[in-house]
Amino acid sequence: MTTRYLTLLILTVTQVFLSFNSAVSQTDNHKKSSYHRNVILLIGDGMGISQLYHVMSATPDKLNVTRCTNTALVKTTSANDEVTDSAAAGTAIATGSKTNNGSIGVDANNKPLESILKIAEKNGLSTGLVATSNITHATPAAFVASVEHRGQTDHIARQFLQTDIDVFIGGGFNSFAKRKDNINYIDSLIATNYSIATSLDDLDKVHSGKLAGLLYPDHAPKMLEGRGDMLSKSTAKALELLSQNGSGFFLMVEGSQIDWGGHDNDINYIQSELLDFDKAVGIAIDFALQDPETLVIVTADHETGGLTLIESKTEKGKMVPAFSTGGHSGSPVGLYAFGKDAEKFNGIIDNTDIFKLILSSFGFNN
Repeated sequence: MTTRYLTLLILTVTQVFLSFNSAVSQTDNHKKSSYHRNVILLIGDGMGISQLYHVMSATPDKLNVTRCTNTALVKTTSANDEVTDSAAAGTAIATGSKTNNGSIGVDANNKPLESILKIAEKNGLSTGLVATSNITHATPAAFVASVEHRGQTDHIARQFLQTDIDVFIGGGFNSFAKRKDNINYIDSLIATNYSIATSLDDLDKVHSGKLAGLLYPDHAPKMLEGRGDMLSKSTAKALELLSQNGSGFFLMVEGSQIDWGGHDNDINYIQSELLDFDKAVGIAIDFALQDPETLVIVTADHETGGLTLIESKTEKGKMVPAFSTGGHSGSPVGLYAFGKDAEKFNGIIDNTDIFKLILSSFGFNN
């Protein structure tokens, strides 16, 4: 090969490389321009529209959720029932796929699914979960685990160690430390660079790195039993840690016990838990106001209690709560969005659409 031809070949290859590199760069820039840095998903377990409206009507202060700019109505059916449970509903929100009641992180044929949290991890984002239940309970578990039945909490706890989740805060210390197989997962968490917090005071001492906040042996106590500001403090701490990643983060926060008040047909239990959850909503919205690349989504997995607001027989013009069931209902639930891309959430949607819209907002191809 002559020098002239060799020179031409080198120039041609160089030009092709530069053209390709420019195209890739333009594609990357396009992804960044539509890329959603942060998504905060808040799930009020069992929080139907009637629960929310009752608390709005009974509370003199304006709820934080009313600061949301966009709303949608969400259908909640599972793969095998018109009335879902939290495992199937959590899976639909987390993965975009329907499953059978009782199943977590698998499809209707028990095939494992990839959650939005794991997709966010794969794309270099920080991830977190906060709940007022045992952190291995159905809704938070749907974002990290794949099991045929929600009762397999030992397997769920183990799968926390198989992800790279940065922050998780809730109850469930015994699910990691006092297990039937006698394996102490607290030691495993420490070995993989997690700070361990077993109290709110412990949370205050952690300002960087990964955090496993296992604040109670099992579920957190009720607000009516003195839980205090665990949820709002945990939400703020998760945001403090996750926002240190310049690539962004995904955080799911669950007000778990609104559901339990519905099962008990206890309106005071519901109201205290919903007001506590709304404080976490306020923290999320305040964060989004400071960081405009943040989307906040507030919704429920299903309605619990069949709550209806009927006219009082003793006080004209006053509404009183009436329950029709001690279980879940098939009623659709509300969704309330704030921040970047909030306008994408409108109309009547399926719970699986929440995953799809978050995926789109992040700019991920899955």
